Amino acid sequence: MDRPLPLKRADFPHVLAITTRWMDNDVYGHVNNVVYYSFFDTVVNRYLIEHGALDFANGPTIGLVVETKCNYFQPIAFPDTVHAGLRVVHQGTSSVRYEVGLFRNDDKTASAQGHFVHVYVDRTTNRPVPLPEPLKKALAGLHR
Repeated sequence: MDRPLPLKRADFPHVLAITTRWMDNDVYGHVNNVVYYSFFDTVVNRYLIEHGALDFANGPTIGLVVETKCNYFQPIAFPDTVHAGLRVVHQGTSSVRYEVGLFRNDDKTASAQGHFVHVYVDRTTNRPVPLPEPLKKALAGLHR
């Protein structure tokens, strides 16, 4: 399996600053690996909410994570600020593959990066549905 090279901050059209918390550190003195996935979730869902593409409480369509991966290059630790870069690398009929780069403080090279795939489904039936127009519009600014 080939290990990817860390991406650059400039590779991402959207970046969100996320403050680390004391409790994010593990016994080894750096942010625990499970927290990285929380950063992924935060940058994607906040972007979608702010761009009118996600109503997580009442919307008829929801995104289910069906695949995720993270590669770690260097540690992040409290009190670092994480800058989560976001881009879309594939948009299908009912799915989107997001890539996320996590940058420590002012670093220009990713400390970690990965992806997750959302399949958009009807909230009631859990069956895949075509991407709603507001979502397509929001995603347009994330393509690379």
